[in-house]
Amino acid sequence: MSGSTPIVLVGPPGAGKSTTGRLLAGRLGLGFLDVDDEIERQAGRTVAEIFTGQGEDVFRKWERDTVRRSLVEHRGVLALGGGAVLADETRSLLREHTVVFLNVGMAEGVRRTGLSSNRPLLAGINPRATFKALLDARLPLYREVASLEVITDRQSADEVAVAVLTELAALDSGDAASGSTDAGPAEPGTV
Repeated sequence: MSGSTPIVLVGPPGAGKSTTGRLLAGRLGLGFLDVDDEIERQAGRTVAEIFTGQGEDVFRKWERDTVRRSLVEHRGVLALGGGAVLADETRSLLREHTVVFLNVGMAEGVRRTGLSSNRPLLAGINPRATFKALLDARLPLYREVASLEVITDRQSADEVAVAVLTELAALDSGDAASGSTDAGPAEPGTV
């Protein structure tokens, strides 16, 4: 954890990227940047407003541009939006960084997001089915870019931050056995 490049957090909605990211940054004495918050700051609109007013393609362009710039300019902890890994360009850029995949199972993710209306991709007729489809489609992409994976189910944000710090220390020392800290099964397709 040299501090020369950001520690990047990826994962589905409800995994705890923003909350854990703030805790990690604080414990490491680093800055924290949430890509979705940065997009909202630059656009002067919420993510939901961009999705509904301009469409997902426009939002994804904002996201790719913001991730690209943030990977170069930010030196702390960087939380990406859940869909950022969908872009080939973003996945390619992430290969040069320490990426922590915060994994959450479907039941816990649905509980944490509350099927919130401020999450545009979860809005609709069957948000639970949508959440499952997101997990199914994105899980291989999160794992593709991850330096390590931490299961967040049944853990507080503080416990997740401690687990991430432990895994990062092991990764830095070359002792990371599996790259995964598991506090129990996170089964993306289960309820």
